[in-house]
Amino acid sequence: MTADDAARVETEWLTLPELVEVLGEPLGRVRRFLDESYLIGTRRDGALRVPAVFIVDGHPIASLRGTVIVLHDAGFSDDEALDWLLSPDESIGIAPIEALIAGRKAEVRRVAQTLA
Repeated sequence: MTADDAARVETEWLTLPELVEVLGEPLGRVRRFLDESYLIGTRRDGALRVPAVFIVDGHPIASLRGTVIVLHDAGFSDDEALDWLLSPDESIGIAPIEALIAGRKAEVRRVAQTLA
């Protein structure tokens, strides 16, 4: 484990079948969430996994999609976007995902736009 890994937000990683259960949605809709950037994931141990912290009250965090789109527009891959979202950011003071959950969407996106 690197120092960066230790600094990351601790989160459970959900597989697609687990997402189906947590979201209460069919697999096709969960895949659409991924295709349309409502959620992003990465391959871990061969399976696509999504951070559980991206789900609040049985739904993807509403502000996640726009933020992911800003990061993609800045040239980030899904893996790079995940790293940024889960790691503390100096200018925000906490991990961007924690700021999104706290309702600080504009601040997070403003910082994300400067990363291009």
